[in-house]
Formats: sequence, C-alpha cells, structure tokens
Amino acid sequence: MKPFAGIYTPIVTPFGFDGSVDARALAANVARWMTTPLTGLVVLGSNGEAASLDDDEADRVIDIVRAGVPSSRPLIAGTGRESTRATIAATRRAAAAGVDAVLVRTPSFFKPQMTSDAFVRHFTEVADASPVPVLLYNVTLYTGVNLLPDAVERLAVHPNVVGIKESGSDIGQIAEYVGRTPDDFTVLAGSATTLVHALCAGCDGAILALASLVPAECVSMMTLVQEKRLEEARALQRRLLPLARLVGSTHGVPGLKAALELIGYAGGQPRPPLRPVDAEVVEILRRQLDALNSAGLSAEGSAKTEAPALR
Repeated sequence: MKPFAGIYTPIVTPFGFDGSVDARALAANVARWMTTPLTGLVVLGSNGEAASLDDDEADRVIDIVRAGVPSSRPLIAGTGRESTRATIAATRRAAAAGVDAVLVRTPSFFKPQMTSDAFVRHFTEVADASPVPVLLYNVTLYTGVNLLPDAVERLAVHPNVVGIKESGSDIGQIAEYVGRTPDDFTVLAGSATTLVHALCAGCDGAILALASLVPAECVSMMTLVQEKRLEEARALQRRLLPLARLVGSTHGVPGLKAALELIGYAGGQPRPPLRPVDAEVVEILRRQLDALNSAGLSAEGSAKTEAPALR
C-alpha cells in the first residue's frame, strides 16, 4: 500500500465563546472520529481554519489531536506558511509533536512570482529540512495559484516528498499527476463531488470535508471503486452530492461547522472574518442530513431537531 493512501477528513477547529480554541470540544470530536473507519485525520488544513490561527494556537491544536489519535492511525498536519523559513519552522514543530506527515500548501501572496521553479525550490527546501514525510497541497480555490504537473513531476523524485492532495476537480490534471509521478507517490483527491472520477483516474484516496459527516460512506465509495463496482460507487456519490456541495464550495467552513453541530459534534462559530451561516442554510443542511439518514446512508445519525449551539 502506498504511504498515506486512504480516506481522511480535515477536521475543524472548534472555538469557545471567547474565541479561543476549545480544547475539550476538539478532543471530544477526535475521539468520535476515531470510532469511524477513516484512515486518519488531517489537522490544520483549510477546514481547520489554519490560516486564522496564531502559531502557538496551531501548535496546541496539534498536541490535542495527537493525544487523541493512536499511533496506528496516521495524523497529518498542515504546516504551510507564506515564507519557506516559516514553513520549515512550523513543519519542525509539528514533527516534534509527533505527526506522521505534513501537508504543505502552496505559498500564494506573491502570485506573479509563484512559478513552477519557485514552487520546486520552496518545496525542496521544506522537504530537505522536514523530519517527517511531506505531502504537497494544491488548493487553487483558496490560494489562486496552481501547482502544475511539471512541478509535481520534478518534486516527486525527492525522497521526502511522498504525495500530493489536489483539492480541485480537474480530472485531467489529477490524471497527469498520477501518470507523471513514481508508482510509490500518493495522489489524494480533495473534492467529494468528483471523488469517484478521481479514484478512477488513479487517486489513492482522499482528504474530504464530507468525510467528517459521513465517514463510512466516503470509505465505501473508495472500496466500491477498488472492487470495480462503479455503478454503485456513482450512485452513492450522486446521493451525497448535495451535501458535499453545501459543505464544500457553496458554504465552506461555516457550512461544515453548522452541519457538524446538527449531528452532535462541536463545530461552533468560525473565526472572523468568516461568519456563521444563517438559519435558512442550517435548515437546508438539516434536510440533507435527515434525507441521508432516512435512506440509511448517514453513519453519524440524523440531525438534531434544535438549532445548533454556537460555541
């Protein structure tokens, strides 16, 4: 099996009423996810609001999650920063905290200068300095830059660059990643709306916000593709598509947090400038979750009838 293949979820960071990280709520969430068939967890990804956390908060969040994830389950931490220096420092701290790998997003502030050569230099320096394996992270929706297949091909030969998460839905680009990298290089999808297509293109798993809500179903999609039961896999993806869109590109982190509250996790409010979704969106999410539960697809149970509590 390729390193870090499987289905992961990028966990949210719950905040208390005072806006600080809610350690108890985070630990409780992790404990519950550890009862699911997920391969492992990703902490401090985009859905963890990593860009909104101070370094000391980020380090504390990793410590809390690592304490709740047994050594038999992989824990991946997002450590991307805008500078190579800061990324290396965050990566070393995460490694010291016991993570199994780091997920490093593309720097993006100086967009015109973020060429393939610049990305290759950046990720090579990070991988050279990292005590743990490095996964590249391409999330163009948020960064506005794209890690092209030629850069990934060049980076994939580095012994400490073991894979990539591609959050977009460009199946052609995903297929290029797969075709232009070594056989032991892991390609993970990041979009639940095109998961079956990405797996058919050669992806080795995924890191999905949707898997926070319906982990068993996301794992089942991968299993169905592996068993070449493609019609069943496509049918399952179609059933999950509305919810995937709601907690993905439509409402993002605020939508995901609201959905988690509805099924009993601690989501709470996002950190400003993000704002909670309104009551109408919460009701739409509730209906989607109840529909899945009625169809026997929601492993995490039906939505609660009361409004979600904002922590």
